[in-house]
Amino acid sequence: MLRANLGDRFMTVVIYTLLIFLAFITLYPFWNSVVISFNSGKDTMMGGITFWPREFTLENYNVVFEDKRIIQGFLITISRTVIGTVVGILATSLFAYGLSRRGLIFRKYYMVLAVVTMYFTGGLIPNFLLIRGLGLMDTFWVMILPVMINVWNMIIFMTFFRSIPAGLEEAAKLDGCGTWSVFFRIVLPLSGPVIATLGLFTAVQHWNEWFLPSIYLNNTDLYPVQTLLRQILNSNIMSEQLANLDSAALTQLSKMQSITTKSLSMATMVVSTLPVMLIYPFVQKYFSKGVMIGSLKE
Repeated sequence: MLRANLGDRFMTVVIYTLLIFLAFITLYPFWNSVVISFNSGKDTMMGGITFWPREFTLENYNVVFEDKRIIQGFLITISRTVIGTVVGILATSLFAYGLSRRGLIFRKYYMVLAVVTMYFTGGLIPNFLLIRGLGLMDTFWVMILPVMINVWNMIIFMTFFRSIPAGLEEAAKLDGCGTWSVFFRIVLPLSGPVIATLGLFTAVQHWNEWFLPSIYLNNTDLYPVQTLLRQILNSNIMSEQLANLDSAALTQLSKMQSITTKSLSMATMVVSTLPVMLIYPFVQKYFSKGVMIGSLKE
């Protein structure tokens, strides 16, 4: 067995030190946000909150869960994420399956049109006019349909579908399966890793996206929680937050220490981030296989 020399051990120490440093600067901002969310807002304004709450309190989270707008925002966000992910993966995989068939007429022409959209867009004003012309303004579906197909995900799907042995599909067709049956009963069941990986990417995109609702929605009841969080971060709406609470909650808050916009926004951010962090470990095992699929050549 070869023993590491002094140079190898030195490089090992340097590498681990660098990794620990990178992990720290990556995780500390989120940890500091958690600490601020559990600290009194009045005390936070004095500064100096680093690794632990100085005046521990749960009143920031009380306001988050008592505010009907934020609860409604979470319901909209969950609905949008679930529906958007299912619809997006289904539409993208169907598009990719069609383009993966070499016998498709004008297949290269369709592929060029799809790839062009990755580099060039019509701009915000044409998109706004298109959304308004389609009657999607101020509707729930404006957060789903415009981003239904992701071209990058489609390319990954298409590459994976081409790696499936053609004999499987031919055998299924000999057994009487049509094109739709082959896709739903043969192709999709074999696409578990790529569906899990791209499904998580799509879900995170829907969960975190706030721009579309702020542009196309006037009805605040349809705002997802990320758009509401942006409002909290960019404006002082503490009085509006408290005005939405019932009398019992106001009585309870009057006995507590004051809260601030910063502490409230940190609590909202922590609550909105936790679901994604809890789901990630369950699909992490699919990442190495699912992501590498897109690097394979045709």
